Amino acid sequence: MTRIAPAPPKTSWLPMVSLFLAQVLMSFNVAALPISLGGIVSEFGVPPTVASTTIVMYGLAVAALVMTGAKLGQRVGWVLIFRIVIALFAGSAVMMLLAPTVWWAIAGQAVAGAAAAIIVPSIVALIAENYRGPQQATAIGAIGSARAISGVSAFLIGGTLGTLVGWRPMFFIVLGIAVVVFGLSFTLRGDRGDASIRIDLVASLLIGAAIVLLTLGFNNLNSWGALAPTPTAPFTVLGLSPAPVFIVLGIILGQAFFLWTRKRMADGKVPLIDLSVLGSSRERAAVYAMFIVVALEACVNFTIPLYIQIVQGRTPFDTSLAMMPFNLTVFITATLVVRFYKRYPPRTIGVFGFILTTAALVWLSVVVTNNWETVPTIAGLIVFGIGQGALVTLVFNVLVTAAPAELAGDVGSLRGTTQNLASAVGTALAGALLVSLLALNVGRAVVEHPELPPSLVAQVPMDDVNFISNDDLRTVLEDSTDATPEQVDAAVAVNEESRLSTLKLGLLILAAISALAILPASRLPQYRPHEIPDPSPSGGSE
Repeated sequence: MTRIAPAPPKTSWLPMVSLFLAQVLMSFNVAALPISLGGIVSEFGVPPTVASTTIVMYGLAVAALVMTGAKLGQRVGWVLIFRIVIALFAGSAVMMLLAPTVWWAIAGQAVAGAAAAIIVPSIVALIAENYRGPQQATAIGAIGSARAISGVSAFLIGGTLGTLVGWRPMFFIVLGIAVVVFGLSFTLRGDRGDASIRIDLVASLLIGAAIVLLTLGFNNLNSWGALAPTPTAPFTVLGLSPAPVFIVLGIILGQAFFLWTRKRMADGKVPLIDLSVLGSSRERAAVYAMFIVVALEACVNFTIPLYIQIVQGRTPFDTSLAMMPFNLTVFITATLVVRFYKRYPPRTIGVFGFILTTAALVWLSVVVTNNWETVPTIAGLIVFGIGQGALVTLVFNVLVTAAPAELAGDVGSLRGTTQNLASAVGTALAGALLVSLLALNVGRAVVEHPELPPSLVAQVPMDDVNFISNDDLRTVLEDSTDATPEQVDAAVAVNEESRLSTLKLGLLILAAISALAILPASRLPQYRPHEIPDPSPSGGSE
């Protein structure tokens, strides 16, 4: 049984502009970082691995601090803390603009990540405080679309500025957005906070350490080794790579966090996050679905630039053009999917969304070539974007509407932790999966091509197989081996064949993961967002 909720009064959309731009601010900064790597490497004369620490540092800070940030927001008051951290984010942009060394840039992104750790839950809490009913669903859809449109604009603007001017002007834009958000923040309505709230430091340390270890472990599966240590591993643990050890320790600390939090709630104390936001199978299903859909998005966002920039040797601007059909589709779908909420329950939309992403990935595995600009490939990316955009908005909306307004900050911190961890895991697993498949395909192809004799293969480091463009492969073989021109041509053919087989098989594996996600999607609520479940024991179905 359900009862229809009375329509809440409509409020101005002006406060939502500030929250929308706050999401744009974070997403634009994140999208600007990969584009800036080449400029940072050349300007500071550091290896790409050092420059990429800016990205890692930002993600680590957000994921590790977001739950603590949510509790701090409840204590100080969401509007006040929102203004403070927006100013802090502006300061991080200034650090990027004036950075005399790469370490200043890394520190700047640590500051940005710490600020984003509070912005993420504050956006959710302020939406819950400023909007109700259909307006709240529309606002949540706008936040989902902000991520996609920021990625499109950052790639286009960044690719242009990076080619014509340099990497620093990107952060003038970040600074400008922060100033606008700060000014518009005075239109927001929020409570004054509760100074009696105490932050659980033990839980903060447990979840922070767990997230850091999990992120470092997954992000370094390739470079440190998935099991046996590689030469680049910083140390070993009983002969093992530190990456899987970090992952296991992270899982253990994560379980300790949940045990500690349950004990604290049983004792009547305020927890770092109220686990009642995960109290039913519906909310847990929404979290599982969110994790999978964000991880799939991270896999696609990793795979396409990998093939365009590394394999094809093309520019970031070319990457932005290839990603545009996907990002624009996510943007449009995330905005429009709320129109279906009154007609279809979350369970129906969720299952259909994962069916779309699964079908799109299977289709891409069949039609994809080493060129991402064919019509069948673009069509596959568009279908995947439709499913992706619908799912990201849907599961976020399920979590927000299922929790009371006073727990909106907890929902925001749960969302931030899930999304950042899923993004790190998805990117790392995509890299590890593709490189492992490539090594297997190359090893098999070498055996099947007698024109590549063992004496030539012995001159190539087969234990360090990675993605490489045809031109780079030719250079390596011509400069570092005694390969004949015919053997070089054969090796390039093997490289092309192995890369394409790896890509197709990798997409099929992602399709299988997407298909498995239909199971948690089938546990999403059966009622529609404008309906309120009857809390009575005889109330109806999910």
